[in-house]
Amino acid sequence: MLHDGRPGPRYTLGTGLIRLGDIARNQLPLGDLCRPLLSELSELTKMTSRLAICDEGFPVFIERVDGPGSVRFHAPLGQREKPHTSAAGKAMLATMAEAQVREVCRQAGLPRRTSHTITDVESLLDNLALVRSNGFALDDEEDAEGIFCLGAAFFGHDGAVAGAVSVTGIKGDLPAWRVNELGQAVRRAADRVSEMLGGQRSADRVAAARPESA
Repeated sequence: MLHDGRPGPRYTLGTGLIRLGDIARNQLPLGDLCRPLLSELSELTKMTSRLAICDEGFPVFIERVDGPGSVRFHAPLGQREKPHTSAAGKAMLATMAEAQVREVCRQAGLPRRTSHTITDVESLLDNLALVRSNGFALDDEEDAEGIFCLGAAFFGHDGAVAGAVSVTGIKGDLPAWRVNELGQAVRRAADRVSEMLGGQRSADRVAAARPESA
């Protein structure tokens, strides 16, 4: 648990804590823990909010809070979804190296769901660059006609992407500023999940990755 760190500081945390950290993370009921946050996000955005974990690059949704009103979306939990048509999936892919993205796409394929679906890897990579720039991903009727989603990734204590938070709603004539406003709300929610898991906020990760000026 402790390591003799001479010369000073006298003691540092030992590697035994890594194992305990992994045990604590595996026992963490993430869906239950994040449900109040999802409820808050749904109330703020008036959209259905969902929480996904990252399963080798694929989003698996584990919790959902329906938005206020009578509209309900068919959003099953506990199964892998195609990452290229999902805002949560694209948010997670955007954190990965290009080679990883290509491998996930090779495994998943890029089937067309609507006329808006991205079906080639190069176009997807261009879209992921925009996701990194904005801080959130947009599914603009790519999975289902008339439906749009916004998603943002969250990170674990080991620095790896752990999942994503997303919101889903009916596609309307939303101005770009409103889409950005909703996306930033999702980004803030994802950052709060990162903090729960001991991970970095998105902005802190970007700042850490930025090369130091000469």
